[in-house]
Amino acid sequence: MDAHSRGRADEIDPADQWVLNPQTGNYELRLEHSAEQPAAPSRPRGSSAPTAASGRGPATDAPVKDTATEAPVPGQRRRRVPEQTRGGRPAPASRRRPKQGASRKKKALLWTGGTMALVLVGGATGAYLIYNKLNGNIGTVDVGDAAVDTPGMDGPLNILIIGNDVRTGEGNESYGNKTNVTGHADTTFLIHISEDRTNATALSIPRDLKIEIPDCPTKQPDGSTKVIPGSLEKTKFNESFGVNGRDPGCTMRTVKEMTGIGINHFMMVDFNAVKTLSAAVGGVKVCLTKPIRDMDYSKLDLPAGEQRIQGEQALAFLRNRHGLGNESDLDRIKMQQQFLASMMRQLKEDTLGSPTRLLSVANAATEALTVDKGIGSPLKLTSLAKEIGKVDLKNISFMTVPVIDNPDEPPARRATVVLDPTKAPQVFGMIQNDVSFTEVKKKQQDAKNAQSQAQAALLKGTRSTAADVRVDVYNGSGVRGAAQSTLSWLQNEQGVLRSTNKSNAPEKAAKTTLTYAPNQADQARKLADLMGLPATALKPGTQDAGVREPMTLVLGADFKGAGVPVTGPAKAPDVEKVAADQQVCAK
Repeated sequence: MDAHSRGRADEIDPADQWVLNPQTGNYELRLEHSAEQPAAPSRPRGSSAPTAASGRGPATDAPVKDTATEAPVPGQRRRRVPEQTRGGRPAPASRRRPKQGASRKKKALLWTGGTMALVLVGGATGAYLIYNKLNGNIGTVDVGDAAVDTPGMDGPLNILIIGNDVRTGEGNESYGNKTNVTGHADTTFLIHISEDRTNATALSIPRDLKIEIPDCPTKQPDGSTKVIPGSLEKTKFNESFGVNGRDPGCTMRTVKEMTGIGINHFMMVDFNAVKTLSAAVGGVKVCLTKPIRDMDYSKLDLPAGEQRIQGEQALAFLRNRHGLGNESDLDRIKMQQQFLASMMRQLKEDTLGSPTRLLSVANAATEALTVDKGIGSPLKLTSLAKEIGKVDLKNISFMTVPVIDNPDEPPARRATVVLDPTKAPQVFGMIQNDVSFTEVKKKQQDAKNAQSQAQAALLKGTRSTAADVRVDVYNGSGVRGAAQSTLSWLQNEQGVLRSTNKSNAPEKAAKTTLTYAPNQADQARKLADLMGLPATALKPGTQDAGVREPMTLVLGADFKGAGVPVTGPAKAPDVEKVAADQQVCAK
């Protein structure tokens, strides 16, 4: 646009748009041509009309007004202000006085817009400050390849919750071991969240479980890696953390070695977390069938029935075992499971609807947390929480790793336990293969099995007795000890005495298979009945076998544990479990 056309509108000469203001001595922009100026609207009662002496120029000139709050006249086209007037001369004045309603409307919009901007900026600043605070609360540990990577929180998730028994913090020294500044893995839960987020399992690992601890590479402050030697013999599980410099990654490796289950993340909390979190949610409901009075150790004094506990009392509830029936860690685990299930219900039913309480919980939780770097920020923790939140409480099962008394200890002095050789592999196998301990997966598996009828005829016919079944068992599942645990189950519980552990298969197998000769069909059907093998697992040969020749059983990746049907268990192994949506009174 050239200088002559700048400011032109509706063929009006720009020179005609500038008039002299006799009051200020300055030329000011007139937005309308004098010939087109309509009559001025009537002024409100009590106002004084401007005069030439008080600022009105010639009749064709625009009146001089304070334009700081001037609104454009409705329907009038706005003219471009010449560049040279910006910053030097006063703002151009309009000849028409705005209607009162329009002025009020604009003030309202300015007020609303300004307030909204302030709220938005304040909200963003507040969120930033909150994020920084929560982010600063979280402690992280680099556990290296002890954590199985899960990009985008996809697939099944296995999270290790480690309760550290370090005694630091006000009042915690009364729980003993004042010199322990690192702590041990006192209370540990393996949380498995199914791939489809329909169910989850919280598996308690006893602190006094005797287990082998593997060698553990740990990251040092200077960036180097130091390998902490594993245990030379079986030792208590709680020594997988804190002893000889073992970090949470060592506990993750120990659980992987014990269960065959890869761990994606860990979260570690201490005594103070119980106090702050239980208070932040407004107390946790617990129920007792009989009163607990343990004034010598935990200082817990609770009557029978339902009650709400928090702070020091909540910690005493979780630490107490001397006030329980057998005064054992296994009895205490049941109390811990009840407490955590109740807290989950509290969070879902009450806390999520209260922003104030939710922030309090978030602050308390992050202050108490130490996690792996994979989830070491509020955003990543929030993503993880969303995945967990997709699971209905009724489909979250709490249970304990199946154990038996340690046979190496005299009966009168048994203080530790070992894995149940039959039930523990079943439980680990179900978790490893993402099988639910609730009915959700069973229904899905039943529907899937209904589609596999091609070989159904193989299961029709006579059955031999268990004593007549001859079978060699090979482990192609990738689950450590699967062949031996299956052999023990077959011989000790099913009477299949003519079975042999042939160790590892030549290569890993995706599916469990039973290969047999035509004259072994009755044995194959019997074994299929015992193990819950689908018809598709049966692989008949073409030539008869010798009288003493065994069948060949290769356990595949679908192996879910000794005694667990490969087709999907009709029910979970015979272990005690509690659903998170149920209030169960501790005995």
